[in-house]
Amino acid sequence: MTAPSHPLPASFLDAPITHRTLHDITKGRPENSVEGARAAIAHGFGIEIDLQLSSDGVAMVFHDYDLDRLTDATGLVADHTAADLTKIPLRGGIHSIPTFAEFLKIVNGLVPLLVELKPQNQAFGPEADTMALSVKQALQDYDGDIAFMSFNPHMIATFAEHMPDYPRGLTTDPYAQKDWPSLSASVRDDLATMHMFDTVGASFISHNIKDLDSDVVLNRKAAGTDILCWTVKSTDQEAIARRVAHNITFEQYIAAGGRHG
Repeated sequence: MTAPSHPLPASFLDAPITHRTLHDITKGRPENSVEGARAAIAHGFGIEIDLQLSSDGVAMVFHDYDLDRLTDATGLVADHTAADLTKIPLRGGIHSIPTFAEFLKIVNGLVPLLVELKPQNQAFGPEADTMALSVKQALQDYDGDIAFMSFNPHMIATFAEHMPDYPRGLTTDPYAQKDWPSLSASVRDDLATMHMFDTVGASFISHNIKDLDSDVVLNRKAAGTDILCWTVKSTDQEAIARRVAHNITFEQYIAAGGRHG
């Protein structure tokens, strides 16, 4: 069993956290963008982002596995080098896909940064150490509150080996078969019960807002785990989420609690 990670810094439980940056395509701020990061910082909100890997093993700030939805390019992120990806503009903005290292320079420790590591093993089995090594390299000179999470506990186990001093948690869900058809029933059961939470030394979860009142979440909260949630999309949803969650990840509205909230 891996030693427990550091707990979340208090900043993660203070101001609300923007989901994939404070994105609003109608205002020129795509998901996971430089523009969205700057807007979140201006409001005093925390920032949640996603990392994928380029073909040459560089952590890129991007949510999807393929490029089609968010850019005018096509194909898988993993089939392109970092140099190529940084030349692809995000649709609706003026900046291209940033590397994690470039994104850290924008945030510069001004607000807490919650980093979701997208599973590279999509069967949610053991992960190679490529993501952890790329992230570790990018963080060498970073001085700010940062935490890491993933749907795949094996990714967090790999991070525990290479980066034991950073807070780490699990992105969690009830894992219904209709939502996760590519995963086996046994894997979904293990994930839904958070079976590996202690094994990987997690200290927090970020759970699906639609399932916050489940026994597994409430039991985890009673045990002292910090509870975040995804994704709140209105003030009404926020009020419901805060009955259980210690903080929220939000989009599509401006949550209260930032400098201009």
